[in-house]
Amino acid sequence: MDARQHFCALLEYLQEQVVGEEGFTLGYGAERSSFIRFNQGQVRQAGQVQQVYVTLALYQGQRHAESKLALSGVLDEDVPLLQQALRQLRDVLPSLSDDPYLRLNREAWRSELAGDAVRLDSATMAQQIVRAATGLDLVGFLAVGPQYQGFASSWGAFGWYAASSFNLEFSLFHGNGQAVKSGYAGEQWDAQAFARKLDGARQQLAFLGRPAKALQPGAYRAYLAPAALEELVSLCCWGFGAQALASGGSPWQRLFSGKAQLNPLLTLDERIEGGLAPAFTAEGPRQPLRLIEQGRPGERMVSSRSAAEYGLTANGAGRGEFPLSLRMQGGDLDEAQVLQRLGTGLYIGNLWYGNFSDLPAGRLTGMTRFATFWVEDGQIQAPVNTMRFDDSLFDFFGAHLEALTREPELLLPTGTYGARQTGSMALPGALLSRFALTL
Repeated sequence: MDARQHFCALLEYLQEQVVGEEGFTLGYGAERSSFIRFNQGQVRQAGQVQQVYVTLALYQGQRHAESKLALSGVLDEDVPLLQQALRQLRDVLPSLSDDPYLRLNREAWRSELAGDAVRLDSATMAQQIVRAATGLDLVGFLAVGPQYQGFASSWGAFGWYAASSFNLEFSLFHGNGQAVKSGYAGEQWDAQAFARKLDGARQQLAFLGRPAKALQPGAYRAYLAPAALEELVSLCCWGFGAQALASGGSPWQRLFSGKAQLNPLLTLDERIEGGLAPAFTAEGPRQPLRLIEQGRPGERMVSSRSAAEYGLTANGAGRGEFPLSLRMQGGDLDEAQVLQRLGTGLYIGNLWYGNFSDLPAGRLTGMTRFATFWVEDGQIQAPVNTMRFDDSLFDFFGAHLEALTREPELLLPTGTYGARQTGSMALPGALLSRFALTL
């Protein structure tokens, strides 16, 4: 029984069990993933994970409760577990209070996307990685395979999503212990595209043997590669939520309250097509949203609870009200011209340990890491010792943003705690006239 058949069979069983005024929702997630670890350019560990997990929520009036279950994927084994969970939820519902902000989507919507046609061969991918890494101390982690998500309700809603993807994170280590970090992710493996990624990291590796340059705290011109920009953007994604903005706790508060404006180069979209996320949440079908329009505030992400609490219209955002397929529009900077346009300053491939230093002001802090380079006259001169940055998103996305690269890079989440994460970001690189290092 494949994943969709399994999901539909569980749904059919539940539909036969509800009585009276009861209603239910069923969330479904599954994966068949291969995980491969590399060290010194060789495969050191390989394994597979096949798992299914569901979230069953039972509703009666304004009362609701939910149960999360790990299942086997074998229907005869899973139905008794679902039956037990349903019985437990029925027992607990009478003891619960009404939820004043419960606004169920009772529409019989339907959304289905199965992009699982391309088979990803993890063994072939691993062989190509090993061959390409000959002579290099490559350390990496490859996750490959299909992921499935479903959602259905007793009121007729049905959503299904299936897609295969891969995510390779790798570092090349120099003999002195320094490293260059890179990655390659997507839905279709391209050996030539991976070779270009590896070649770029190999070129940077050669500079790590030079004596490191110690910089004094201060403001420097800088180029942030897409992976570095991801560290900054991911910290602020939740701030587009209606609850965060209504409560005054969003890092974008000054923008949405009209007290600040960002660079016209900046446009951010929550997209449906082109990303790697379902076109639905437990709240219903997602909607494409323009979150920032040429530096000006756009739409916010509104869940049904926020809609009820703040008198807004829900737009399919999940409970956390954060983007699932964020895309920053590119600019006019050719990637081949990045160093020349930078001139003299910092080339930053990655940022690390990001956090807020002053959330209301949108100030972020973190560390440079993994081959940050000092550039003079468009040429890499030396690696830079690890330093801390502390700067405001209203600065590096405001007046100090000079240019964005043309083609946003697809970046997939690397988290595997409990299950491989879904979702994606597509981000360009960013050239800044000023980036503040503090120590």
